[in-house]
Amino acid sequence: MTLEASTTRALDHRLATEQSRQRLPSVVAAVVRGGRTVWTGAAGTLDGRSAGATPTADTQYRIGSISKTFVAVEVVRLRDEGRLDLADTIGVHLPEVPFGHVTIAQLLSHTSGLQAETDGPWWERTPGDDWAGLLASGVALRFTPGTTFHYSNAGYGVLGELIARLRGAPWHEAVQHGILDPLGMTRTTRRPVGPSAPGLAVHPLADLLHVEPEHDHVSMAPAGQLWSTTDDLARWAAFLGGRVEGVLSTDSLAEMLRPVAVNDVPGAAWTGAHALGWQTWNVGGRRFAGHGGSMPGFLANLRVDTTTGDGVVVMANATSGLGTVAIDLLTLFCDAEPTPPTPWHADAHHADALDLAGPWFWGTYASTLALEADGGLRLGEPGQGRGARFARDGDGWVGRDGYYRGEPLRVERDAGGTPVRLVLASFVFTRTPYDARADVPGGIDELGWH
Repeated sequence: MTLEASTTRALDHRLATEQSRQRLPSVVAAVVRGGRTVWTGAAGTLDGRSAGATPTADTQYRIGSISKTFVAVEVVRLRDEGRLDLADTIGVHLPEVPFGHVTIAQLLSHTSGLQAETDGPWWERTPGDDWAGLLASGVALRFTPGTTFHYSNAGYGVLGELIARLRGAPWHEAVQHGILDPLGMTRTTRRPVGPSAPGLAVHPLADLLHVEPEHDHVSMAPAGQLWSTTDDLARWAAFLGGRVEGVLSTDSLAEMLRPVAVNDVPGAAWTGAHALGWQTWNVGGRRFAGHGGSMPGFLANLRVDTTTGDGVVVMANATSGLGTVAIDLLTLFCDAEPTPPTPWHADAHHADALDLAGPWFWGTYASTLALEADGGLRLGEPGQGRGARFARDGDGWVGRDGYYRGEPLRVERDAGGTPVRLVLASFVFTRTPYDARADVPGGIDELGWH
């Protein structure tokens, strides 16, 4: 895909504006569509000086908590291999932890109740300790597991050890073999491999810089140590947009992106939630997934529209200051280069289920059943009341979303083959309210409608 020159100029200008207005030493970005990078940009210099070197799409930046998404995908890969269950308590696999009743799913979604950070020195700016040292520091619960969202870097240290224990290799080697290599992400590493940006802090009241330290955080590394480039993170955005390349099944990726816990701040409206290792957002009905990242000297953001697969990645070498540039770039791109609509065409397979289409009644509630373009069924309007979509499941159907997600739908026909009942999660739908031709649980009053 070749962008219009005006689109490229607008994206370049927005990124340059961010670097100037937010006082960032350097910032790089990329936009992805159809699994490919369609634009990359850079502004500023690596050392923040006017004569410094300009970053490129191959310059490494530290991605902070975006590292957690790789850890989470590797955990789900282990689940898909039958090595664990997300409902397992962590004590099943790491019997030495004092919070063994916490589940793996709770650790992934930050609902374990585990403390946010370690009890030692500021772990992001000091050398790390090993697994035994992390446990010895007294990592403990702050909340009852499963009752609230509480972001936990320490929890991802635990998940890193889980991977290492089950893979028989350090977590980063497992991620390298199972994720990075298959996706061709050759420039995503545990420690910086040049060319790389230095981690810098900008004085809030003066145009001065301060070099931030960089260490191996060992047991806490899974929480935020990986380094990457815009080229590599664009591949990760493509993965998130559905180009899984055999690393994970599309069903497992969809499972990972279902919101689990709302990041609720009393008194403020919320639009974001956490899923299994990923952040999710609902902006005016438009669904996004991705993750932010920050470590001393670095900021990063990855966001993908889960409907279209369009995505953006942004990285800067500053401790603070990154504004709304990620979503601004993606919005600017999508407004200037809208995704072409999928052409409509007739589908002969719809004839197989055409006799199901039309009105159905649950008691006196009326719904319309329609056939979807993908061969599924749509009952009512998804997102409104108990409206839902259904996919084929053997001889029947299964709910894809809404109240009936995961619930079975069975079609019952009379001797002539005419559908007379829909049995949905034990509820019965009939062609007319309390249809006398159908077996309605509880029976029909002998007076009928009167």
